[in-house]
Amino acid sequence: MPTQSPKPLRADAARNSDKIVRAAVEVFGELGPDAPLDEVARRAGVGIATLFRRFPDKKTLLRAVLDRQFAEQVMPAVDRARRDADAVRGLAFVLEAAMSSAIGDYNVLTAARNAGALNGDVGDRFFDALNPLVERGQHTGAIRDDLVPEDVRRIVGMLFSVLWTMEPGEGGWRRYVALVLDGLAPAAASPLPMPAPPLWRAEG
Repeated sequence: MPTQSPKPLRADAARNSDKIVRAAVEVFGELGPDAPLDEVARRAGVGIATLFRRFPDKKTLLRAVLDRQFAEQVMPAVDRARRDADAVRGLAFVLEAAMSSAIGDYNVLTAARNAGALNGDVGDRFFDALNPLVERGQHTGAIRDDLVPEDVRRIVGMLFSVLWTMEPGEGGWRRYVALVLDGLAPAAASPLPMPAPPLWRAEG
């Protein structure tokens, strides 16, 4: 049976969703990861019922915030990296943009983590954009050829886990981006054991 595409939001509903998401970025940034949703609604200029009509729970709202931040802060870096003739430099630029976005919205990321919004598919769009950069580096010999997509997921996960070990606003994460990029280079690379199974599996 063919599935129907979701109906596009009416113009006023779309505007309300946009206002709510942007207000959520401000409120969580100012008040911390436990900021109340009624303050998000107040800041957006809508009632709490309108907020819950658009976003049934905190997790759904935070996923929408993460999607917005990805589109506005990370995708421009991906587009720039695609035009860069140096695949490793492009990959570094994307990783730094993603980490900078995360540290800049640390309270949002913490709230999303606490709400269970950072589940297996939250980074799919990111890795769909990142994997072609890695493959291009492999084709040119700049990135070790035994790297597989699941390795990239776990490596990025390790990079993001560094953020929980330091104060927000510190730039120490750049050290670990540099270490990871060195580890992806084929020079002096030793053979890798077999890759682990995927961390998350799609449900059938």
